[in-house]
Amino acid sequence: MAQKKKEQATVLMQQEIAPGIYDCRIRTGLARESAPGQFIAVYPRDKSTLLPRPISICEVNKEEETLRIVYRVAGKGTAEFSGYRAGDTMDILGVLGNGFPLDKVNKDQTAFLMGGGIGVPPILELAKQLDCNKKIIVGYRDSSCFLREDFEKNGDLYIATEDGSVGTAGNVMDAIRENALKADIIYACGPMPMLRAIKAYALEADIPAYISLEERMACGVGACLGCVCTTKNVDAHSHVHNARICTDGPVFEAREVEI
Repeated sequence: MAQKKKEQATVLMQQEIAPGIYDCRIRTGLARESAPGQFIAVYPRDKSTLLPRPISICEVNKEEETLRIVYRVAGKGTAEFSGYRAGDTMDILGVLGNGFPLDKVNKDQTAFLMGGGIGVPPILELAKQLDCNKKIIVGYRDSSCFLREDFEKNGDLYIATEDGSVGTAGNVMDAIRENALKADIIYACGPMPMLRAIKAYALEADIPAYISLEERMACGVGACLGCVCTTKNVDAHSHVHNARICTDGPVFEAREVEI
């Protein structure tokens, strides 16, 4: 595993692409080491805000050394980030997490790539890198549907909205049922109720599901044990049935974790 590094990244552009959702591109050498499903920690300039904010990686360009992050303003730290403009710098730590395994599916198989809410962005780089038949199923609250055009270029797209304004009325599981979709494997990121439903579906269908657990993280490097989940196996660090989402995850095979 590559050594985590703290770096100063340069903001190349930033724009609001949906209410409270910001699309930011940064230049950083960490892009060379980044993979789908990993994340970075961004440090606020406001020193009263002690902890960095974990933000998932949406897209990677290794040649140009750029990362795209798409995040929701949820508090003081992310509100600060949303004010950054081209030419500003930000202190980041990365690359963090284990990412999605790309070698679990072959080109003749079909994968569900499922995202919900702010768990939608990390699905994009995964869609770009997976070499198989891709069914991208993403859920939104309303018609904002950020990143829709990007997804349409990288697989068959199915949308679910809570208010029924676009695609299937309901959630991602409703979209699967409405369109009678089938797959050999699932990759997913989103809120816990969505991941629980996906795990139940995967167990019933007897297919593997790799899920990225959204959790409020503190240190981001596994030292504080503030983001543990219960697992089938004993953790070598704490010697109990726990795993640290920030370092052992955030991606787990659904059968390995109790959610």
